[in-house]
Amino acid sequence: MAVYRRRTWVDASLPDVWAFHSTIDSLPSLTPDFLNVRIESVTAPDGEPDPGVMEAGSTARLSMRPFGIGPRQYWTTVITEREAGDETAYFRDVMEEGPFPTWTHTHRFETEEGGTRVTDEVEYELPLLGPLSALGWPGFEAMFAYRHRRTKARLE
Repeated sequence: MAVYRRRTWVDASLPDVWAFHSTIDSLPSLTPDFLNVRIESVTAPDGEPDPGVMEAGSTARLSMRPFGIGPRQYWTTVITEREAGDETAYFRDVMEEGPFPTWTHTHRFETEEGGTRVTDEVEYELPLLGPLSALGWPGFEAMFAYRHRRTKARLE
């Protein structure tokens, strides 16, 4: 399985960075426009729609239509873990249905040097490529570089 990782320091407090990333509402602003992401539905662990915070057990159904070409691609992701402390916080989402055979995304936040270190780590397998999945790195780099720039722009 391939692993992509990107780290960025943000000049903002851990509580502010954590709050920003804890809702589904931030996703469209963190996703490049060319992916045409749409939030189809969000469900809390108790089944209630549209929770304010994505707690462990929350499910999001998303769709994308990269570059406006072809049919929309749907995926369902579940927050499997979520923990926050004074100096660190993280949450993990796992794709239950979607275009990737494997997708586990861990979002980590750590207090560092008066700000917050943001780390995205994705364990993935690309469709049809299996052992060659690391070839997806350029696409992930573009997407997560954008995500980290937008996080800094919104919070600094």
